[in-house]
Amino acid sequence: MAKHLFWLMVWSIVFGYMEAAVVVYLREIYYPEGLTFPLVIMDGRILLTEVLREAATLLIMWATVYLVYKRLQSRIAAFVLLFGVWDVFYYIFLKLLLDWPESLNTYDILFLIPTPWIGPVWAPVLVSIGFIYAGIAILIRNHQSQFFHFGRGFILIELFAALLIIISFVIPGSSVQGQNLQIHFPWYLFLMGFLIGISVFLYYFYSSDHRK
Repeated sequence: MAKHLFWLMVWSIVFGYMEAAVVVYLREIYYPEGLTFPLVIMDGRILLTEVLREAATLLIMWATVYLVYKRLQSRIAAFVLLFGVWDVFYYIFLKLLLDWPESLNTYDILFLIPTPWIGPVWAPVLVSIGFIYAGIAILIRNHQSQFFHFGRGFILIELFAALLIIISFVIPGSSVQGQNLQIHFPWYLFLMGFLIGISVFLYYFYSSDHRK
């Protein structure tokens, strides 16, 4: 258990550096004076390459946890753990390499699939911290041969919470695509989704009725 977690952490941190390194190159090409809005329109080939790179990163993460764990529940838990650690250290390395972001309120381009996601740095970091907690908690219980029955109701509520969070990122992404300099992040949608997601998870996780 400890060995698996240790190497998963190492993998995530190293991959966080690789992601930050790619951003350093892109910023040098498109934002030599620093990331500013509105967005610079990327060449179609570069944009496609970047979108496919993001998809490849997620696939590599899933392939890694697939090889380490046998149960689907453990694989999903390890995946969100990898994602969370990777994302946090991505920002840590960007700070070390570019002295960016200036603060947790700095806006960033979070994702490009299927459309740009934009939000203040604190928002994805908060989601990542939740991922890290949930991933480690489930992996520890799974190691103790305790597996959880996450029923249809749980899945639907968590999907709804995730949808609220995604919408909160896509809304400012849409405004930036239209070259609008005024970025409005609907933090109330984000916090609603985050609080619903974490509350439902904690209830199911600590309720003996859902453990077997």
